[in-house]
Amino acid sequence: MIETNLPPQSPKRVPHAAAVYFALVFAAGLLLGPARVIWLEPWLGNALAVLIEAPFLIAAMWFAARAAPRWTRVRGEWPSFLAIGLVALILQQVADLAVGFGLRGMTLSDQLAHFVTPAGVIYAATLVIFALMPLICMPRARRDT
Repeated sequence: MIETNLPPQSPKRVPHAAAVYFALVFAAGLLLGPARVIWLEPWLGNALAVLIEAPFLIAAMWFAARAAPRWTRVRGEWPSFLAIGLVALILQQVADLAVGFGLRGMTLSDQLAHFVTPAGVIYAATLVIFALMPLICMPRARRDT
């Protein structure tokens, strides 16, 4: 049931929800990434290791995409939930570039070249899912209106 007499939503809630969504998924990536790099990549190769990691990241996205809007009390329609995903994607890409530059010593061209590898294609697909997951997980009552 949709409550019609709710106060207007603060414009700060969508960016706040995006930051929470990003932080939850980034934390999951920080936990999963070292396990993938240290244990799976040497044994299975980069692409298969990323493919094995992807469902765990998608599960974290699903949890975070449901929790972040609820915790921050986002009540908007579908554009608000799409904005959460897109703002979170921008935050994620900034963080990914920072990690690539700082910890891995990669250049921007190195990071862009990764997207044409099999592991990079899988990673790009997870980025699309990451951006759309808040919209996919949007509460059913809001999606039907």
